[in-house]
Amino acid sequence: MSNEAWEGRRAFISANDAVSYAVRLCRPEVIAAYPITPQTSVVEKLSEFIAGGGMDCQFINVESEHSAMAAVMGAAMMGCRTFTASSSQGLMYMCEMLHYVSGSRFPVVMMNANRTLAAPWNIYGDHRDSLAMRDAGWLQVYVENAQEALDTVLQAYRVAEDAAVRTPAMVCLDGFVLTHTYEIVNIPGQREVDAFLPPYAPGENVLDLANPRSLCISVAPEWQTEFRCQQQAAMEAAKGAIARADGDFAAAFGRRWGGMVEEYRCEDADYVLLGMGSVMGTTRLVVDKLRAEGLKAGLMKIRFFRPFPREEIAALGRRVKGIGVIDRDVSFGNAGALYTEAKAALYSAGGASPHTVNFIAGLSGRDITKEHIETMYRKVMNAAAGGAEREIQFAGLRWEEW
Repeated sequence: MSNEAWEGRRAFISANDAVSYAVRLCRPEVIAAYPITPQTSVVEKLSEFIAGGGMDCQFINVESEHSAMAAVMGAAMMGCRTFTASSSQGLMYMCEMLHYVSGSRFPVVMMNANRTLAAPWNIYGDHRDSLAMRDAGWLQVYVENAQEALDTVLQAYRVAEDAAVRTPAMVCLDGFVLTHTYEIVNIPGQREVDAFLPPYAPGENVLDLANPRSLCISVAPEWQTEFRCQQQAAMEAAKGAIARADGDFAAAFGRRWGGMVEEYRCEDADYVLLGMGSVMGTTRLVVDKLRAEGLKAGLMKIRFFRPFPREEIAALGRRVKGIGVIDRDVSFGNAGALYTEAKAALYSAGGASPHTVNFIAGLSGRDITKEHIETMYRKVMNAAAGGAEREIQFAGLRWEEW
């Protein structure tokens, strides 16, 4: 398909296709991938673009997900803009290389189609795969719909390649709920994207035959901490880069996603749910229903889990009575990952913290219904009023012993 056939048009496509069009617009020079459901159609479409002459890019067929990440890391070492994608056990297989890429400060961008982990084996979506990699040193962003998926890929390259950040980015889409659901998506034009996202300039972190250097080095213990400190500083710098990218994107394309978080009807809210990904779309409908009934409900969509929006959550906690956190994962022996970190942010804010309840929901693709979400709000309201509520609850649980 020629560029003119799809640039600047509205298309009825899946979120996976939206990611493919976004990557095409970003002009990567190397793509490497290994297929895994529900990610596969992303790189299949990119391979079609390349084979048809619509992309000037090298597509590398590799024998595993580990090799895919190794290949894009090697290309990044040569100063190339790169892309890969994976899911679930495939992401686990990449684990070793994720740390090499982030520690070496290569701004690789990848898409992860969120899918639960075995065993029991299952192909449907929750956040256990990407959240298992939360300490791998990657930016992590979770999207709500196909349009946000496309726009976020464009912003992810902009943030990852920022000179003060130089950190890889993982764009996470809920498996099947988003990856294989079709929506109307606005596809921007190539010239507009080129103006928003200039060619990658790797600086000195690149191999050069005329100026040999070592990358991905070994260091003695007395230097390891300094490298980790630089990674932490880059993550903190990413917060500003995320805000700037979202602002510049709004100016260029007329859409804004909120940066680190997006708040909905939180200005005067008493009870707020926090969550990530596609469930936030359903939650908006419940917020509107409860508002019509006189309940001051709101939601905060956590877009970036890394870096974590500590300041935004702390500020929310100072003005509401109760907070519920929807987690599509569970850190066994403790609670949901988002809940754990949100609680820490609320504690660090000082003063009296609002009542909080953790709802573990949507595991392995189980539906999170409007009725479930309305019940969550009412449980948060009951907890804030002094009612007896479990701090950690499994929504829609079949196992009655919990």
